[in-house]
Amino acid sequence: MKIRTVKLNNRRKEFIVLAYSGTTYSFPFVKCAPPPDANHCVEEVFVDKELANEAITYVLESGEEGSIHMDQILDYNQDPKYLAEQLIYKLTLEARRGIESSGLSRRQIARRLKTSVPQLYRLLDTTNTRKSMNQMVALLHVLNCEVELIVRKKVAA
Repeated sequence: MKIRTVKLNNRRKEFIVLAYSGTTYSFPFVKCAPPPDANHCVEEVFVDKELANEAITYVLESGEEGSIHMDQILDYNQDPKYLAEQLIYKLTLEARRGIESSGLSRRQIARRLKTSVPQLYRLLDTTNTRKSMNQMVALLHVLNCEVELIVRKKVAA
């Protein structure tokens, strides 16, 4: 996700990030490395073009620099779309491991899924975020894996 603008809010000790989707996110100073503080204030913050507008970079008065990638911001803000993509990513990694250990050919797996081999390769592509949870669960089932979903209350931070 690309970043449109970033602003500094010293009073609340956070960066305010506006994504191209129009959504605004906050990211607190305490999660930064190096962290800005009373002795090392933020002198400059900008959307980093060298990181493809997917990160912000800040410079402290001491000269130290830090960068924050949009994935860190989405993770901190618990963005639902980002969390769903991370779940699909984890299932994809498990499916890839399952294929290596199954001994089945990709053609056999595709046949059992009632799909094509190119579609199977799309399911195994970790960068493909357009696949469904149903497709991944079906693939893992064919690979003789059991998928359980556990929902728990968050532990207080």
